[in-house]
Amino acid sequence: MIRNGSLVSILYGSFGRLPSPVNISYMWNFGSTIGLFLVSQILTGIFLTMHYVADVSMAFDSVVHIINEVNYGWVMRYMHMNGASFFLGFIYLHIGRGIYYKRYFSVNAWLVGVVLLALSMLTAFLGYVLPWGQMSFWGATVITNMVSAVPKYGTSIVFWLWGGFSVGAPTLTRFYTFHFLFPFLIAVFAVLHLYFIHGSGGSGNPLGPFSNSIKIPFWPYYGLKDILGFVIFYSIFLFVVFIYSDTFSDPDNYGKANPLVTPVHIKPEWYFLFAYAILRSIPNKLLGVISLVMSVLIFAFLPLSQQKFSLSIWHQFIFWFWVFDFMILTWLGGCPVKSMFNFMSQVFGLLYFFSFFFFSLL
Repeated sequence: MIRNGSLVSILYGSFGRLPSPVNISYMWNFGSTIGLFLVSQILTGIFLTMHYVADVSMAFDSVVHIINEVNYGWVMRYMHMNGASFFLGFIYLHIGRGIYYKRYFSVNAWLVGVVLLALSMLTAFLGYVLPWGQMSFWGATVITNMVSAVPKYGTSIVFWLWGGFSVGAPTLTRFYTFHFLFPFLIAVFAVLHLYFIHGSGGSGNPLGPFSNSIKIPFWPYYGLKDILGFVIFYSIFLFVVFIYSDTFSDPDNYGKANPLVTPVHIKPEWYFLFAYAILRSIPNKLLGVISLVMSVLIFAFLPLSQQKFSLSIWHQFIFWFWVFDFMILTWLGGCPVKSMFNFMSQVFGLLYFFSFFFFSLL
C-alpha cells in the first residue's frame, strides 16, 4: 500500500522518507510540538463548543456549567485554556530558533510562518473573550477600540466589528464564530508551511547550508526524537493542567462581565504583553497601534537581510539581547500604569525594533 501511489504513500514520502540532515538538534522539535498542540486545541475546542452558549446572558454561566456539571468538562476547559499558552509559547521558541539560525532566508516558509503567528495571536485573542468574564469584556473593548485609530473610517469600522455601539451580544457571537473557524485555517497554512520547508530542501541544520550533503531518512531517527519531545512536553503540559491549572489566567476573569465596573488594571494574556507594553508606552493612539502591529509584522522583513550565514559572536549577542528585551517587555506589559514602567517600555520597545535592524546587518 505504501508503494502504490496512494495517499498513505504520499504522506510516508513526505515524512517517513524525508531526507533530513544528520546534525539537527532538539531545537528542531518545536515545529512538530506546535502541530501536536494545534491538534489538541482543535479537539478540546470541539468538545467545549458542544456545551458553550455564545450569548452574553449565558456565556459565563455555560463555562461554569462545563467545569462543574459536564463529565470531565473541567479537564477539557483547562486543557484548552492552558493549551493556548503552550501553543503560543512554542511558536515563540520556534521563531527564536529560526532567527538564531537565520532560517528566514527560506522566504516562502518564513512568510507563511509570520501569517501563522498573526492568525494564532488573533485566534487566541478571540478565545480570550468567549468566557465573558470581567477581563474578557474589557480586553475586547480596549483592543477592538484600537481600530478607531484608522483615519476617517476608524469609528465606523469599530461599530461594524462590535455589531452595535459597544461590545455586546453580536460581538460575542461573531467572535465565537471566527474562533471556531480560524484553527482550521491555521491547519491549512501549517500544511503550506511544511510544503515550502520540504520544497526548499528541508528545515536546515545548525551549520547552515554547508552541511546538507549527508542526509538520513526522517523515520525512525528523527521521528522517535519528535515522539520523545511529545511525551516530555505534553507531560509538563498535563502537570500544569492538573496541578497549576489557573497559573496563566487572570483572577478578574473569574467574575462575570460588568460593563459598569472597570478593572483596576486591564491586561491581556502573557503572550500579548510584549506588544501591549509597546502599545501602552506611546502617547499617540495611531502611532501606538502602528507600533503594536509592527511588533509582529517586523518578522516579515527579516528575509530582506544580507544573504549570508554566519553565527558570529555579534549575531549571538544581538539575539540574546533581543530575547532579554522580549522578556522585559512581557514583564512591563503586566505592570500597572506608572511613569517609571512607561518610560522603561519606551526604551525597551525602541531597543526591540533596533534589534531587528542589527539582525539585518549581521
